[in-house]
Amino acid sequence: MKRIIALLLAVSMVALLAACGQSESSAAASEISSAVSETGSQPEQQQTIRVAGLKGPTTMGMVQLMQEQQQQETPAYQVDMYGAVDEIIPLLSKGELDMAAIPANLAAVLYQKTEGQLQVAAVNTLGVLYVVTKDETVQSVADLAGKTIYSTGKGTTPEYVLNYILSENGIDPQTDVTVEYKSEATEVLATMQAAEQGAIAVLPQPYVTAAQAQVEGLTVALDLTQEWNKVNADSDLITGVLVVRKEFAEQNPQQVQAFLQDYKNSITWVNENTEQAAQLVADYGIVAKAALAQKALPACNLTYLDGSDMKQKLSGYLQVLYEQNPEAVGGSMPGDDFYYGA
Repeated sequence: MKRIIALLLAVSMVALLAACGQSESSAAASEISSAVSETGSQPEQQQTIRVAGLKGPTTMGMVQLMQEQQQQETPAYQVDMYGAVDEIIPLLSKGELDMAAIPANLAAVLYQKTEGQLQVAAVNTLGVLYVVTKDETVQSVADLAGKTIYSTGKGTTPEYVLNYILSENGIDPQTDVTVEYKSEATEVLATMQAAEQGAIAVLPQPYVTAAQAQVEGLTVALDLTQEWNKVNADSDLITGVLVVRKEFAEQNPQQVQAFLQDYKNSITWVNENTEQAAQLVADYGIVAKAALAQKALPACNLTYLDGSDMKQKLSGYLQVLYEQNPEAVGGSMPGDDFYYGA
């Protein structure tokens, strides 16, 4: 049983990295800096839309769409999954992909690097970060004061989100709490197992669900998406978005709109049919086991936002990151042309 759980944790770690997508290195982003195509706009012709997904929550909402396309003799969409966002970036830069599900802040970085040649078409995943502990006294953010918190993501989105929520609740992240950052979520879990009963950690889904199977008594004390909403009603905590190459969107507006509608329908189906969706999530190798996926799916906050609603929520989220570290969104806030259809 311990070996099985360890396997689940290992696979969930892949999903964690994909979901939170903390590949914000300038080296990776620079690969797409010359992504402007030399070809001009051409009349729209029916073609297969090439879509990339990451093995994590940002692709879970696509599973029904993926299944339907596999059943078509001539699929309208080709969806391929990757283990790391660094694999997707060069494919976008070469025009070998038309759309991709990637981390929200990375979309802003790539928008800057490509001088506006990449747009965000929809938000697909809200927050996946949770505070977990066996300490029953942790009932609110205020209860974290004076505590030690273990987390991953130093210098990336998890740190910015945690610092923002703490600060908005009157807790100075530098002096009122001790945050110990680890390189991987598996290291966070090992530290918690060796620590005292009241150890506290920030972990993402679906890793939270896998960790609860290994650590007896581990509970979710705080949903950081809910905590974000309590202090910022004008935006959402956002993990993943769907991006489209601007040139492709301009040349194929009807196809893009058709895909977005099918994608929205797929996300709705996944949220309403958890058991069936969990089996597909496992079948496509996004999470190791259907049972794990079924428990994790409701907490992965799969959603669909586009147009003006997307712009309002996403711009507010990126503004929070920008105020903490401008480089987290590419050095400056994206312009209005970043938001496709808004």
